[in-house]
Amino acid sequence: MTRVSPDALLALATSAVERTGAPHETAVATARALVYADERGLSSHGVARLPMYIAQLRNGRVDPHARPAVIVSRNAAVLVDAADGMAFPACALAIDTLIVRAREHGSAVASVTRSHHFGVGAYHLEALGAAGLVGLAFSNSPGAMPAWGGRHPLFGTNPIAAVFPRRHGEPLLIDLSLSQAARGKIMIAAREGKPIPEGWATTRDGTPTTDAIAALDGMVLPFGGAKGAMLALMVELLAAALAGANFGYEAGSFLTEEGERSRIGHLFWAVDPGALAGNDLYLSRVEALIESLLQDPDVRLPGQRRQGLAESANRDGIDIPDSLHAQLKALAS
Repeated sequence: MTRVSPDALLALATSAVERTGAPHETAVATARALVYADERGLSSHGVARLPMYIAQLRNGRVDPHARPAVIVSRNAAVLVDAADGMAFPACALAIDTLIVRAREHGSAVASVTRSHHFGVGAYHLEALGAAGLVGLAFSNSPGAMPAWGGRHPLFGTNPIAAVFPRRHGEPLLIDLSLSQAARGKIMIAAREGKPIPEGWATTRDGTPTTDAIAALDGMVLPFGGAKGAMLALMVELLAAALAGANFGYEAGSFLTEEGERSRIGHLFWAVDPGALAGNDLYLSRVEALIESLLQDPDVRLPGQRRQGLAESANRDGIDIPDSLHAQLKALAS
């Protein structure tokens, strides 16, 4: 393993994206989101994704020159077009617009269309939490999961995330995908030649497997059985249908260098607590719940472990595989 400081990793990732011809702001937005994931121990969504991003940018599966724009604006609702580019600049535009609209109207929603992999959902919500807003994030993704009782990949792993500001301490951040495991974890296991746990995935024909390579060619399973599959259906409708984006089964894979563009959708929703029960009452209610949660010594607040890892990473650096570090240096040079 090679230990790299977050700043050095950010510079390396930024340079690698810029080498594709992407604008500096696109490169920085992408690099920041990836390093954020690695700082928090989420290597499946970190710079390990970068070689595939670069290949897709070079092959035209993602447009390196794309610039996002607000294409529909109606009071407390906006639609952002990612223009077949990287998701991160489009999501940043959506969140920046959302903060303004939610403060003006009390609540607002922003959809993103024609987009790509948006990384860690909680990353996009940190700005909402810092602004004192409650926020939700939804994204669909390329088909990898069957409907309950189905035998073909219809839904994506479809991550959801939420942020709840607090009176004291960091906002609560909740982030999860609706599959038993994120495909990024299976991707890393396949790269390292390691098996995956039982119950994570099946082969293409629906046979349960612990072979990571066969799983990438097959399907992941929803957590919670039929309930998880129904939640995935809800995310498809919220993230894709409202944005006019591709459903999971229509979207090009995140994991192949060539093929159709993904053109998936995201949805972000923000609420100003002051527009409902009032900010002070909201904040006191949050702290009352947290106090009750922490009466049990083994309870850990969501996001707490990741924040501790981020502090350690900023102090001590981030460990990445030697081969990946060499690959990133080559892409950046």
